[in-house]
Amino acid sequence: MPRMLDVSDDVRAEIGDEEADRLLAGGDAPGSYDCTSCRTPGDSDQERTSTVLFVGEETAVLAFAHATCIPSQVVPVSEEQLQGAVRSITGEDAAPAPGAQPSPAAPVPTTPRQATLGITCGLVLIEGDLRPALVVEPDGPIARPGSAGQDDAFLPLLLEQGFHPVTDMNQLPGPNPGWSALLAMGKLHAVLQPGSAGNQAAWWQAHQPLAVSDGWRAAANKAQSVLMYAAPAGSIGHQPREDLMRQALENAAAKGALVAAEMPLAGT
Repeated sequence: MPRMLDVSDDVRAEIGDEEADRLLAGGDAPGSYDCTSCRTPGDSDQERTSTVLFVGEETAVLAFAHATCIPSQVVPVSEEQLQGAVRSITGEDAAPAPGAQPSPAAPVPTTPRQATLGITCGLVLIEGDLRPALVVEPDGPIARPGSAGQDDAFLPLLLEQGFHPVTDMNQLPGPNPGWSALLAMGKLHAVLQPGSAGNQAAWWQAHQPLAVSDGWRAAANKAQSVLMYAAPAGSIGHQPREDLMRQALENAAAKGALVAAEMPLAGT
């Protein structure tokens, strides 16, 4: 029986017409699966299902997702991330961490200094709705590229890239076109920014895909977007609870030390 599969042109180009046609005809495609985005069960016999191809330097993994969660697409990832995803699929990966836990982070790509971005996932209440948020704070000052000075240019750089000053945490931040958050296989992989020739490039990329709470993932799938807040080093800190994180964000906003934007989930 043919499956209710969506195979994008990009995925078809990677796996070839023969394999794509075999999938669409029902071969090599599971009837039931765990959605690679929301991690809940799906059934390609009963609902539209996306084929998602994760491509590393040497390995490629074909996964399946609810079409309402993520469209069929090719997702480039590092080989290390892909191996981690395979471990996750086979059940050998670590269990998801609770919400509002800081993650390992990559060096900021816009500065020669070895400052590191910390990213915390949490839920913020805005206009009566819980919204998924990423709170970004470097562990030290961020210099403007090419500058020999000691001034922290983290917020000015983000303002120049389309983020908005936050004066009221009860208001939804404006969008930042071209930016998005890559949530795949139920984990946060990267924050993407506009690149050359209309492509996107990683602004932040996790050393290992960051597990998020079920509540955060559900809110992200519901909104199909996430909010990103950013503050200079020392403004927020590693808050153990979301109410404390909210208070720290409000304090930073009151000092004029907070910027934000709303961005879609990658792949849209």
